[in-house]
Amino acid sequence: MSIVEANSRARQGKRRANARAKAIIGFALTVITTFLGLMAVTFFIGRVVPIDPALAIVGDRAPAHVVERVREQLGLNLPLWQQFFLYLKQALSGDFGISVLTTNPVMEDIKRVFPATIELATIGTIIGAVFGIPLGVLAAVKRGSFADQVVRVIGLIGYSVPIFWLGLLALLVFYARLQWVAYPGRMDIVYEFTFTPVTGFFLIDAIWQRQWDVLWDLFRHIILPASLLGYFSLAYISRMTRSFMLNELSQEYIVAARAKGLSETRIIWLHALRNAAVPLVTVIALSYAGLLEGSVLTETIFAWPGLGLYITNSLQNADMNAVLGGTIVIGAIFVGINLFSDLLYRTLDPRTRSR
Repeated sequence: MSIVEANSRARQGKRRANARAKAIIGFALTVITTFLGLMAVTFFIGRVVPIDPALAIVGDRAPAHVVERVREQLGLNLPLWQQFFLYLKQALSGDFGISVLTTNPVMEDIKRVFPATIELATIGTIIGAVFGIPLGVLAAVKRGSFADQVVRVIGLIGYSVPIFWLGLLALLVFYARLQWVAYPGRMDIVYEFTFTPVTGFFLIDAIWQRQWDVLWDLFRHIILPASLLGYFSLAYISRMTRSFMLNELSQEYIVAARAKGLSETRIIWLHALRNAAVPLVTVIALSYAGLLEGSVLTETIFAWPGLGLYITNSLQNADMNAVLGGTIVIGAIFVGINLFSDLLYRTLDPRTRSR
């Protein structure tokens, strides 16, 4: 190897190392800036709303000196910038204060209710992906046909119809009339005394403990709200799948594959969908994040004891510690899933990597 070639390779290696270092620093700055923005928004929301945290703790009839002492304990008498840094320090350590509604630490309440939300959103995303991807492929392959119009109408309804209306209608039809599903809630009251959850994920715990009767009861409770969330996820995934597939089916490699005599099934499912799967993974991840933050109405209608119902009850009782704590957790997870989807997209698609 000549000296010139060695120097050229060394310069290329140095440029790659610098590019990676810049990418890592840029990613770290993005994460820090995003989370600081989230903390700032929740902090100012807590200061703008006409609810005094001290009065929420001691009550409206407490003496003035008691209210003032509680305000000092909470740091509300400090300048605003000091309050923000105190708020940031407590949030980073997982200390969101004490819930006025349950008298428990907010983080303990979130650990108790959040697995229910994850179960609901996960099953909803699975339903949306399993049915949404084939429908999107069908609409792209049969572009302009009756099947394409049906899929687009299904997606339009999923986007436009309010979920609370669909939830009430589904309860009326499938629970009150047909009695195919169980009543609102997470499980039957009978099993609350015989079933001991370990992880907080009831479905996993029931399978692990081989309590099949409990598993069937859990399935009858979760299938209707999960199907509604899955329908809204299906509307988004099917439309995006159709768009990605139409783009792939117009590429030159599809024409070449057809000219070589490959079957249409192989071209669609092994070539076109394979390339469309790269951005589709990001779409599914964003859909999952959207279901996590958008399940508030669904949990309220179906009395699902998740984080959305917890935040709703806390807001109705002026429990701002719980509201802000739950908002921070959901926002942090949403931001985390977005960043993870970006990293996954760069990993799966070599064209997005810096050279």
